[in-house]
Amino acid sequence: MAGLITRFAPSPTGPLHLGHAFSALTAWDLAQAAGGQFLLRIEDIDRPRCKPEFESAVIEDLRWLGLQWPVPVMRQSDRMPAYAKALRQLETMGLTYRCTCTRSDIRAALSAPQEGAPLIGPDGPVYPGTCRHAGHQAKDAAIRLDMRKALLRTGPPGFTETGPLYPGHHTFENMEETIGDIVLARRDIGTSYHLSVLVDDAAQGVTLVTRGADLFDATPIHVLLQHLLGLPTPRYHHHRLIRDESGKRLAKRDDARALARYRAEGATPADIRAMVGL
Repeated sequence: MAGLITRFAPSPTGPLHLGHAFSALTAWDLAQAAGGQFLLRIEDIDRPRCKPEFESAVIEDLRWLGLQWPVPVMRQSDRMPAYAKALRQLETMGLTYRCTCTRSDIRAALSAPQEGAPLIGPDGPVYPGTCRHAGHQAKDAAIRLDMRKALLRTGPPGFTETGPLYPGHHTFENMEETIGDIVLARRDIGTSYHLSVLVDDAAQGVTLVTRGADLFDATPIHVLLQHLLGLPTPRYHHHRLIRDESGKRLAKRDDARALARYRAEGATPADIRAMVGL
C-alpha cells in the first residue's frame, strides 16, 4: 500500500532482545512490502531509566539488522510541549481531573470487602474513581481522564486490525468498567505512554501501528483519545510475542537473548530472522 508508514518506538532502558528484533523487523518488512516508509522513534519520557548508552546500542543493533530510517530521529523527551498542549485540550473539554491517590491508596480502596475482586485493565487494577469529584488543585498530582464523560462525547471507539491474531474491525464497549479513568500524565513525568504515543504517531503521520499483542487491550484507549483530540486513527497490526522456553514473554532483563550477545557470538541478521520465525 503506497504511502504506508510504520514505526518502531523502543525505550532506551536496556538492551534490545529477540522480541524487539521481531517487532522492528515486522514493521520494516510491512513497510518494504508496501513501498512505504519505516520510522524510528525513541520513547524516552522515563528519564531516570533511559540511558544514552542504551540509545546508542539500540541504533547500533537496528542498523546491524539492516534497518534504515530518516534522521533526525524523534525523541519524546523533546516533545513535552506537544503533550502539554494535548492535556490542555482535554482539560478545556472538561474531561480530566487531578488525582492524588498513591498506589497503596488504590490498593486499599480496591481491597474493601464491598468492592469484591478488582477488575484488571490494561494498566492493572481498574481505578475506583476516588478523586473524580474531589476537585483537587494540587500541582503534585496525576491527571486522569474521566472515562464516562469521554465516552459520552465519542461513543465506543473502533479500529481496524490487520494482524493475523485479531483481524477485522473491533468496537469496544464498557470501557468505563473494564478500563476506567486512565492516567494521562504521571506526576513525576508530566505525560504517559497512552497520551504521548498517539500524539507522536499523529505527528509522524504513522498509518500502520505495529506492536505486540500485549498492547491490544490498550488500543481502544488510544483510539478514544485520537477521537477526542481530533487526530487520525491509523490501522493496527498486533503481532505475536517472542517467548522463552517456558513460554514467558521476553523482557529487557533477558540479557541471554540480547542482540548484542548474539552478535558477539557470531550470529548474522539472517540468523536472527530465523530465530524469530521470519
